[in-house]
Amino acid sequence: MGNPATTIHLSAPDLALRWRVTVGHLANERSAGRGPAYLKLGGRVVYRLADVEDYEERSRIAGSAA
Repeated sequence: MGNPATTIHLSAPDLALRWRVTVGHLANERSAGRGPAYLKLGGRVVYRLADVEDYEERSRIAGSAA
């Protein structure tokens, strides 16, 4: 893990914009136990950028040669 002072966090609206989904969709995913790890800080949900990128990589599906 990196230095906590340099850790980048995304808010739920930031992640929703990144993935082009709604904040409600992210809330549903959290409720269902899906999606990237998140933190609850002062009542706010935030996602560490490193966790988001790891989740994206694990969700990657390689295309097949046609």
